[in-house]
Amino acid sequence: MFPGMGGVGGRGGMNPAKMKQMMKQMGIDVKELKDVQEVIIRTADSNIVIENANVTIMKVQGSDTYQIVGDVKEVPKELEIPADDIKLVMEQTGVSEEDARKALKSSNGDLAEAIVALSSA
Repeated sequence: MFPGMGGVGGRGGMNPAKMKQMMKQMGIDVKELKDVQEVIIRTADSNIVIENANVTIMKVQGSDTYQIVGDVKEVPKELEIPADDIKLVMEQTGVSEEDARKALKSSNGDLAEAIVALSSA
């Protein structure tokens, strides 16, 4: 955690209890969350899923910092098409629900673009 304090190359390290005591004196409190199964970070485009996660929380002067270690995978978010949009495209173009959904997905949810694409097909 602190450079030069760990044991590297057989030079011996600081006693973990002493390290914890020093950190406490500096106002740093570290604890590990138990039984964490996964951590999910949601972004606009995807979800970052960290499985088999080890989570450590370090509290310094009232601020919490989370350190997460685990198996990371990024899952792209799928475009959610509202039922009302599908219905509108179906009414305007006379296509099936499946075709309306496909057109909306390929137009990234743009109603006008989906209707024009289906109307000109």
